[in-house]
Amino acid sequence: MWIKEINLKNYRNYNSIETNFSPKLNIFVGQNAQGKTNFLEAIYFLSLTRSHRTRSDKELIKFGEKELMVSGVINRVNGKIPLEINLSDKGRTTKVNHLKQSKLSDYIGTMTVVLFAPEDLQLVKGAPSLRRKFIDIDLGQIKSIYLSDLSNYNHTLKQRNTYLKTHKKIDFNFLSVLDEQLVNYGSRVIEHRLNFINDLSTEAKKHHLKISNQTETLRVSYLPSIKYDDQKNIQENFLSQLQKNHQRDIFKKSTGIGPHRDDLEFFINEINASFGSQGQHRSLILSLKLAELELIKSASGDYPILLLDDVMSELDHFRQTKLLESISENVQAFITTTSLEHLTSLPKEFQLFTIKQGQIV
Repeated sequence: MWIKEINLKNYRNYNSIETNFSPKLNIFVGQNAQGKTNFLEAIYFLSLTRSHRTRSDKELIKFGEKELMVSGVINRVNGKIPLEINLSDKGRTTKVNHLKQSKLSDYIGTMTVVLFAPEDLQLVKGAPSLRRKFIDIDLGQIKSIYLSDLSNYNHTLKQRNTYLKTHKKIDFNFLSVLDEQLVNYGSRVIEHRLNFINDLSTEAKKHHLKISNQTETLRVSYLPSIKYDDQKNIQENFLSQLQKNHQRDIFKKSTGIGPHRDDLEFFINEINASFGSQGQHRSLILSLKLAELELIKSASGDYPILLLDDVMSELDHFRQTKLLESISENVQAFITTTSLEHLTSLPKEFQLFTIKQGQIV
């Protein structure tokens, strides 16, 4: 898969831009605050209908304007597909092949991306919410049913928490109804995640062995907040533990267990990676990103588009080489950088763009 062209209108600091790309490597050079990351963000937005930098859609619309439009054409193994997203204060509309999509899960997965940004280096030692977001974004692109189950779970969770917060006298019959709905969707979310993390761990282990010259073994472990002895008993154990926590949840006015509390752990040579060096963390994240490429390819038949946002300067010569070797033949990649001096082992052919004050050359 590769994106052939993209059109931006009133996106961040861009008025109106139309650009064509190489199916291989594309490099965006420019000083800070000129719009390099905004451009990569727009590609990410076209894929996932959201930004990786802000939760506020309003921030994406150019100052003084009321709406934005991002559109593009992607090439997949089965042909060209036009995509379009319009965003205003009235909401957003998404189109695939010029047809409006009624559900987010019908749109996401059409164009897949893997993003490697500086904040990903916090994945090992950062908050659990970062690791849950990592799972949700990648698994959501691979399995549309996961997005549906997760959306239903979050909707039920919000209902349950609102009920706990706003009612002094709890109707346990009504709470039991919410429990059953939460367990139904939540158990499916846990099972999706379990299978994904098993596959991710297997694939990332292969890449990490290569990057570490066969000296380090990586393992990714999923930590659901629900305790169970067999995957077949997740739903039963979830409901039992939720019921046991009723008094705690009523006192705290929130739901204490479920997929919204899940986490990941990373181990290098069976030692928790949080105790590792910065270099080990970089290799670990790089291994995860390369594993994501392969898992999405396996699920969809197309390699995703790789977005490298100002991270090449964070990688030494050896890790840059391993990354570029992995993507040079099969993957369309976009790199942002302030200078080509940060890049080593570049292939002979690539397309170079200079960005200055929201203009692209």
